[in-house]
Amino acid sequence: MRILAIESSCDETAAAVLEDGSRVLSSVVASQLELHAKYGGVVPELASREHLRSVVPVVREALRNAGPGIAWKDLSAVAATSGPGLAGALLVGLTYAKAISFAAGIPLIAVHHIEGHIQAVMLEARQRGNPVELPALALVASGGHTHLYEVRETGYKLLGKTRDDAAGEAFDKVGKLLGFGYPGGPVIDRLAPHGNPRAVAFSHARMKGNTLDFSFSGLKTAVLRWTESHDLTTELEARRQLLRQDPQPSTDAWLAVTPKATLDLLASFQQTVIDELLGHAASAASQMEDVRSLIITGGVACNAGLRLAAGSQWAGLPVYFPTPALSTDNAVMIAAAAWAKYGRGEFAPLTEMAHPNIPLA
Repeated sequence: MRILAIESSCDETAAAVLEDGSRVLSSVVASQLELHAKYGGVVPELASREHLRSVVPVVREALRNAGPGIAWKDLSAVAATSGPGLAGALLVGLTYAKAISFAAGIPLIAVHHIEGHIQAVMLEARQRGNPVELPALALVASGGHTHLYEVRETGYKLLGKTRDDAAGEAFDKVGKLLGFGYPGGPVIDRLAPHGNPRAVAFSHARMKGNTLDFSFSGLKTAVLRWTESHDLTTELEARRQLLRQDPQPSTDAWLAVTPKATLDLLASFQQTVIDELLGHAASAASQMEDVRSLIITGGVACNAGLRLAAGSQWAGLPVYFPTPALSTDNAVMIAAAAWAKYGRGEFAPLTEMAHPNIPLA
């Protein structure tokens, strides 16, 4: 059984072919990072247009890389992300998947983006011969999502979510504020080990109602207030000059234009985000009496500080991270989620619509 999957929810156009639920035959990702970097974030209209340019060649390359002789007739189904995400971007991948379904006479599978992130971890665990034990607690942290889910064989239960900025969004906005360009999260992660994570005392959000919900807007504002109380004119200009010379500076180059006080700020900011994520996960795990494992996935799962803090065993639970390639948006994760749906016969009609804000149930 082979499933072709397409992902286009934000700023990556991706396609992959998965065979028999565990063998990845191909995976192609076309990033729009360079396009959006000059704007300091993803511009939805530009993202949609770039998906239109990329989706056909990306899918063709994924089929070509899947193996000699593999064509439309050799596919069992085609899957695409139907939500959540940017409406225009979602429509590109979903519409092309509908066209393939109709033309090739194969079923269409609509996949929830967050389920894809969770299933990517479960796919790689199966490949290692160490399947994730259920029920599990899943922490999904990325540029657009920060959610806690109870994961069981019967489905997913939302336990908590961000009420404002997602964790990855907070990283990128702080990075932009301090002149590190876009995306700022990876740069902060590289520089944080060079600072004191307890130098700047940030307060933690106090949530009314559901205490498992997240909030990062206050932390982002606290960083802004710190910058306003310090004269960063010289170092900000130095970092802008560095980016003009090299769009992807090395860690040493960043360190040369980042004073110790700012390194301490970055370390303290990152540590506060990590404490928030793992603190909420600990509270959620304590409410799940039968939880057997912890899944941490999404783009923020690439963060070295978070991986170190969680380790392979955390709060008495085995911890599962995706590899970096499957942490950020990709189509393998969509294929992994589609494989389970295929087995249950959960197919979508050709009238399936994009759902920018659909919850995972």
